[in-house]
Amino acid sequence: MHLKTLTLRGFKSFASATTLRFEPGVTCVVGPNGSGKSNVVDALAWVMGEQGAKSLRGGKMEDVIFAGTSGRPPLGRAEVSLTIDNTDGALPIDYTEVTISRTLFRSGGSEYAINGSACRLLDIQDLLSDSGLGREMHVIVGQGQLDAVLRATPEERRGFIEEAAGVLKHRKRKDKALRKLDAMQANLTRLGDLTAEIRRQLGPLGRQAEVARKAQTVQSDLRDARARLLADDLAQLTATLEQEIADETALRARREEVETGLAQARARLGALETAAAAAAPELSEASEVWYRLSSVRERLRGTQTLAAERLRLLGSAERDAEPGGRDPDDLDAQAERARAAEAELAA
Repeated sequence: MHLKTLTLRGFKSFASATTLRFEPGVTCVVGPNGSGKSNVVDALAWVMGEQGAKSLRGGKMEDVIFAGTSGRPPLGRAEVSLTIDNTDGALPIDYTEVTISRTLFRSGGSEYAINGSACRLLDIQDLLSDSGLGREMHVIVGQGQLDAVLRATPEERRGFIEEAAGVLKHRKRKDKALRKLDAMQANLTRLGDLTAEIRRQLGPLGRQAEVARKAQTVQSDLRDARARLLADDLAQLTATLEQEIADETALRARREEVETGLAQARARLGALETAAAAAAPELSEASEVWYRLSSVRERLRGTQTLAAERLRLLGSAERDAEPGGRDPDDLDAQAERARAAEAELAA
């Protein structure tokens, strides 16, 4: 396993995308002071998870982003990609090439990726821990670290030896496991407290549960009763509605019959009015005939009265013709009055 390429974009002095290709063997980066040689080593440590800004020779993590020059504006992010040849399978991943990427934005956000897939910093550390690589491994020896090794105490030298021998990762795993055990013990203690508290509350809770079950039964019965009442009301309302619909249908039929009879009566009335209008002249003529006949009847009645009067007068004349009868002059006067009355009737 060896490093194949290192790509830097916006990291410190590497404003443009720069790719360094490493061949198997020893690769040297030479140049004058201030040319950025140390930035290559910082990029390697940074992409493998370095979190200390001072280890990267900066005051804060945003200092790794290209700050700009007089002829070029500053950038908004820094990105470093490291490609590792994994043909021998030293890394526990099913790829012959593994590309680790880290991106830092000026807003403070950070992203990690393995072969283009987003991941966590812990995933990168676990991937590199079994290979001897990493931000705390002995593979990167910075300026001043040799003097620190020479001046180190026995305990510090033991730490360097354990780091070089690969024991450090197991110690970290042990510490992580111990922390998990401590957290588990705290959780177990808390669980015991909760269990005791729950057991203490079981009695009241049981009584409350019984009351709740009874209340649920009562509520269920109440719902059933309400449902039955609503069903009865619905049945009654449905029957009433059907009766109302039947009555309305009968009323509509009766209305249609009445309207039909009214139309027929109107038709007969129109016919009678037409017939009356046609018979109006005949009616006038009949009225005139009736008036004339009435007049004739009155005259006939007068004639009848006159005839009766004459009969009465004749009877009186016969009685007067007897001895000691009436005066002929009186008879003539009566006859004159009778003719006058007959003439008046004839007029």
